[in-house]
Amino acid sequence: MKRIEIEDLLQYRFLSHLETSEDGRNCVFVVSNADVKENSYQSYLYLYRDGKIRQLTSLGKESSYMFNGNDELWIFTSRNKDEAARAEAHKQFTPVYRMDLSGGEAIKSFELPIRVSRVKKIDDDLLLISAFTDKLHPDYHSLSEKKRSETDQAYQNDKDYETFNEVPFYFNGMGYTRNMRSSLFLYHMGSGKLQKITEDLFDVGTFDLLDGKIYYAGNSFSAIRSRDDEIRSYDLKTGKTKKVLPARYSIYSLIAFAGKIIVLANRHLKHGLNENAVLFSLDPKERSLKEYCMKDRTYGNSSGSDCRYGHGRSFKVSKDRLYFLTTVGYRSVLSCFDTNGKEHLLYEAEGSIDDFDVIGDRIVLNMIGASSLQELYLLEEGKVRKISDLNYSVLKNRYVALPEKITVHSGRYDIDGWILRPKDYDPKKKYPAVLDIHGGPKTVYGEIFYHEMQVWAGKGYFVFFCNPFGSDGRGSAFADMRGRYGTTDYKNIMDFTDEVLKRYPCIDPKRVCVTGGSYGGFMTNWIVGHTDRFVAAATQRSISNWISFIGTSDIGLDFTKDQCAADLKNPEKLWKHSPLKYVERVKTPILFIHSDEDYRCPLEQGLQYYSAITDRGIETRMVVFHGENHELSRSGKPLHRIRRLKEITSWFDRHTVK
Repeated sequence: MKRIEIEDLLQYRFLSHLETSEDGRNCVFVVSNADVKENSYQSYLYLYRDGKIRQLTSLGKESSYMFNGNDELWIFTSRNKDEAARAEAHKQFTPVYRMDLSGGEAIKSFELPIRVSRVKKIDDDLLLISAFTDKLHPDYHSLSEKKRSETDQAYQNDKDYETFNEVPFYFNGMGYTRNMRSSLFLYHMGSGKLQKITEDLFDVGTFDLLDGKIYYAGNSFSAIRSRDDEIRSYDLKTGKTKKVLPARYSIYSLIAFAGKIIVLANRHLKHGLNENAVLFSLDPKERSLKEYCMKDRTYGNSSGSDCRYGHGRSFKVSKDRLYFLTTVGYRSVLSCFDTNGKEHLLYEAEGSIDDFDVIGDRIVLNMIGASSLQELYLLEEGKVRKISDLNYSVLKNRYVALPEKITVHSGRYDIDGWILRPKDYDPKKKYPAVLDIHGGPKTVYGEIFYHEMQVWAGKGYFVFFCNPFGSDGRGSAFADMRGRYGTTDYKNIMDFTDEVLKRYPCIDPKRVCVTGGSYGGFMTNWIVGHTDRFVAAATQRSISNWISFIGTSDIGLDFTKDQCAADLKNPEKLWKHSPLKYVERVKTPILFIHSDEDYRCPLEQGLQYYSAITDRGIETRMVVFHGENHELSRSGKPLHRIRRLKEITSWFDRHTVK
C-alpha cells in the first residue's frame, strides 16, 4: 500500500455549491480541481438526476449559478476573451448565460453593469440582486457607456495609489476595499431597468423576501463599520423603505420561513465575539426580536480541513421545513424546524457535512470522512448512501491513517483529541511526531481527512491534534477566550501532549515538532516562548504582537479589543498576551510561513518575530508567498500549496533525522 504524497493534492476533486430545482428532479453542484499549468483551479458544473451523475460544463470557469425554473440554469461567469479582458481590467459587469439541462452549450442571455454577488428571483420579470458598489461612484450602473469608460479609466490611472478614509480599509481575500459597499438592486427583465434600492453608504450583509417586502440587514457608515446591524424593509408595491429594527445586534442571516423572518443574531453581551448567535423571529410592528430558539450552539459547520474548495450552506427552507447545520462537539449535525418551531434531528455525521440541499423527499449531502475525501450522499429515512465516486481513485491503495480518539482531563475540562499512527507502524520502533494546532480559535478538529496530516503519517510521523479551551462546539463559555490567550488553552495543549507521549511510548519525545496556522500560529509562537520541549516549529500566518495587530489586521480593532480584553489604552495587557514579549526564551528552530496579501494576520506579524529570532541567533527560515492571503493552506494556488507543505515537511525531516 502506497503512502499519500504531497503532490496527491493536485488530483483531489473538491465539491461545493449544491442547488436543487423546485421539483426535486435536478441537483447541480460544482466540482473543482487543480490546474497545474495555470497554477489555479478549474471549476465545472455537474448534474445529479435519475440516480446518475454527469458533467454539464467544460470551460472550467463555472462556479456561480442559479436555477431559472426547473430545467434551466443561469451561469454568472466570463466565458470569452473579451469578457475575461474586461474582468481583468476591473470593469464592473456580470454576464449571465443560460443553459438548458437537457443539453447544449451555454448561451449569453443578458449582462448587468454591476459586480453581482447573489441573485434571488422574485417573479418571471423581477430579480433581486446584491452587488458590490463604490460609495464614490454609486450611480455607476446608470451612467452612459462614455461615462462608465471615463470612470474605469480613472480607476486604472489611480490603481497604483490607495487613499484610506474608513476602517476596514482592506479585507482578506478581497484586497483593498476602496470604499466598497454591498448594495441591493431590482432588475426588470423586460425593460432591462436596473434600480438601486439601498442608500449609497449602506452595507448589506444579508437579505430575504416575505409578503411583498425585502428585508435586509447591515449598517450605514462613512468612517468605521459598526459590528451592530439594523434591519430595514423595502416595500415592492410602494417603493418605500422603513427602518424595522435599530442597530443593537450583529446579524448574520435573515430567513423567510413560515410567515416570519427568522433572524440569526448576537449581542455579544455575556461572552464577547465568540458567543454563539441565537435564532429570533422579527416583529416588524414592535420593532423587536422575539425568542425563537435560544440554544447555546453554533449554526454552521466549523470543522477544519485542507480538502475543501468553494462554499456550502448553513440554512435551507424547503416546503414546510427550515433545515440547518450545527457543530456539536466535533461533529456536524443536520436538523430542521417545522412550522410550529419544533426541532427534529435528521443526521449526525461522524465526519463533516460540508453542504446539503433537499431533493424531493430526500436530502443530498456533501460530506468528508475520516478516511475519505468529499463525495455526495443521499439521506433517506435516517440512513445515508453514497451516490458519487469522484475521489475514489486518488485514495485507492493508499495508506490512510484513521484517527484514534483520546480524551484528556486538563484543569476544569475534558479535552478531545486524536492521534494518527504512522504508515507501517511497529510498536518496537521509535517515531517522530507532529503536534498540529487548529486556527480560529473558535473552530474544531474532528474525524476528518486532512491532507497535510496524512502526508506526515505516510512519511512515518505520529500526528496528534486536539480541541483546547477556546474551540467551538461546546457552548459560548468554552469558547470565551477574552483575556486568556496563552493560559488555559496552552495548558490544555501541553496536558494533551503529555498524555499522548505517555500512551504512546514509541514516540521519541526528543523528536516532536509543532505547527499551526492563524490562532494555531499564535499558539506555536507562544509555545516556543514557554517551553523548549519541541525539536522544531513551523508557524504559519501567525500573530506575534497584539499591539501592532490591532491597527493592521482587517479585523484588528474589534477582534483585539474583544479577545485580549484590552486596547491601546492598556498596552501592557496586549503585550502580556503577545508571543513577541517572550522571544528571549526561545531556543527552538522556527520556520515561518506567511503571505504578503494576508490581511487577517498581516505579514508584519511574521516579520517581527522572524527578525527577533534571527537577532537571537536561533536557527530559522522564512518563506513569503506572493499574491497569497490567509487561505494559502486551504485555497491558495495549487503549486503554492505544494511548496508550503514541502517547506514544512522538509523542516521537520531535517530536525527529526537521527
